[in-house]
Amino acid sequence: MQFREAKTFILKKLRKELPRHLSYHSVEHIKDVYQSSRLLAAEEKVKGEDLKLLLTAALFHDSGFLIQQKEHEKISCDIARQYLPDFDYTPEQIERICGMIMATRIPQTPTNKLEQIIADADLDYLGRDDFFTIGDKLFAELSVYGMLNTEDEWNSLQVRFLENHHYFTDTAIALRKHKKDQHLATIKSKLKQSKS
Repeated sequence: MQFREAKTFILKKLRKELPRHLSYHSVEHIKDVYQSSRLLAAEEKVKGEDLKLLLTAALFHDSGFLIQQKEHEKISCDIARQYLPDFDYTPEQIERICGMIMATRIPQTPTNKLEQIIADADLDYLGRDDFFTIGDKLFAELSVYGMLNTEDEWNSLQVRFLENHHYFTDTAIALRKHKKDQHLATIKSKLKQSKS
């Protein structure tokens, strides 16, 4: 498994080919999920081959956006299947990576520890101090797709999303849940003010 070479390859491809209007699903987001995966993996005692597979999944998980937004997780798996054999990943390793990529699909349904870690890493920002900064990027991106028009629509969507979301790993629950709940309360009070 030539992990380093695969990492260099996909980051270069994403930098060059991702559509410019993707303010949220950008190389910055991929690197953020990669770092969050590393952090959670260390706390959850994931090492060796499992760690490399997890980090590979983090690097490839949104590569489907190179082609389109709809069903991008499935396309990300296709891209992983296309390129990872060139870096000596076995078919079994690639299928495990695809399982992790699909675990990031909303609503998240991870079936094992590695899938839980990447699911949590993908939405790590929900319980961090940079939540509103990153959220603004997602609002801008969804607006480009015509999915949202107003800040109230965005805030209503965020309330529904945060209320339905839960972290899976003990580490993410311990590190992020409290702050996530605070963000939810803040958005609810914003919505209340705008309606009064």
